[in-house]
Amino acid sequence: MNAYFPSGTSGDLRQAFKYMWLDEFFVYLNDLKRTHPKLILCGDYNIAHKEIDIHDPKGNKKSSGFLPEERAWMDKFVTEGFNDTFRLIHPDAAHRYSWWSQRFPSVRLNNKGWRIDYITVTDPLKNKVSDAEIFPDVKHSDHCPIYVKLEA
Repeated sequence: MNAYFPSGTSGDLRQAFKYMWLDEFFVYLNDLKRTHPKLILCGDYNIAHKEIDIHDPKGNKKSSGFLPEERAWMDKFVTEGFNDTFRLIHPDAAHRYSWWSQRFPSVRLNNKGWRIDYITVTDPLKNKVSDAEIFPDVKHSDHCPIYVKLEA
């Protein structure tokens, strides 16, 4: 499944919608896991999960996409069996981002990005993940491609 998670950057109303969407999507995915236990979910989650996933965690602690509530949702999401494939392979890899703001052209050149694009797999597929990567040099948009390899 591929999904685009809502952004909350345009204000409080949109942020409230994002929280509602996250909660409803979480319920939907857990229901779906009952009949389809082997799920792969990829897309733009619009959340940098951990401090290692953002270039300036202190300066962005009040920014949508790195708010405590959003990060807590990601904590719950991975605790409930959706595994971040990039972190399975690269648990401590710093400065590895998948998105850079286009408002400031120098941020990509200086690698001041956010890792907000994920490929997650449910627990039955966790041990099948053999590789995962981010390709920051591929420049077709403000995001770059991400990749996972699953063994049969």
